[in-house]
Order: sequence, then structure tokens, then C-alpha cells
Amino acid sequence: MTRPTDPHALLGPAKAEARAGADEGGVPIGAALFTLDGTLLGRGRNRRVQDDDPIMHAETAAFRNAGRRPHYRDTIMVTTLSPCWYCSGLVRQFGIGGLVIGEAATFSGGHDWLAAAGVDVTILDDPDCTALMETFIRERPALWFEDIGAPADEN
Repeated sequence: MTRPTDPHALLGPAKAEARAGADEGGVPIGAALFTLDGTLLGRGRNRRVQDDDPIMHAETAAFRNAGRRPHYRDTIMVTTLSPCWYCSGLVRQFGIGGLVIGEAATFSGGHDWLAAAGVDVTILDDPDCTALMETFIRERPALWFEDIGAPADEN
């Protein structure tokens, strides 16, 4: 898969979405879907809290905002955090060819599974993404455990 030369530049819209989500009192995860040449198709943020919608994760919002296409093999999902299993399933279900992850230190979702399935995965270890999630997890642990589908007492 050929991808734009600077995956860090693709992270900008996803980071802006994550910050907006934090400002709204939600889970600070953002995502964006791009074509291989770097054209932004759609962007979104986790809106589970804001919309009272348990399935509105960042990747889901970005995918929805990108609109319908005949296929997604020539697209890259960019997300500030390693995607959960639900969002990893979206990438796999629709054959999204590339995945750029801001950070996977605070949460390691299904990115290894996606890589094994042939998705081109890049983890950027972006310090801004890590700091945003570390602050959120420290300040709102119950919401974090709700978001990842794990009871707080099991972690």
C-alpha cells in the first residue's frame, strides 16, 4: 500500500477532534479517514457522552462523515488511540487498507490483529495523544472503563 509520506501530518485533524471531544466533556479520541493521496474524506470524535450513543466512537464518526464509496481499500484511517475491537472490526469489515495510530501506550486495541490481516499499521507514539489520554484516564476513570467496555473493578 502506498501512503502519503508524512503520517504525522495526517494526525492533525484527528487530534483536533480529540481535543474538541475533551472540551465537550466526552472521551478525547479523534479520527479521520483519508485517501492515499492525503485527501480528507471525513473526520469525527468519540461522541458517546455528548450524543448518549454507545456506538459513536471516533472511527465510526469519521467513517460515517466520509460517506459512501464503492470500496475503502485505498483509504487510511487515522486515529489518536489504538482502535478498540469494535472500531478494528469496522476497519476490517470495510477493507480499509491503512491505519495510522497516534498512540497505543495507554490502550492497545485490535491493531495487531489488523496488521496480521494485512492492514498497513503505523503507530506514531505521539506525545500529545498520550498526554491527552493519560490525563483523561486519571481524571475520569469510570468513563474510560465504560468506554472500553470493562467494569472499573476489573482493571
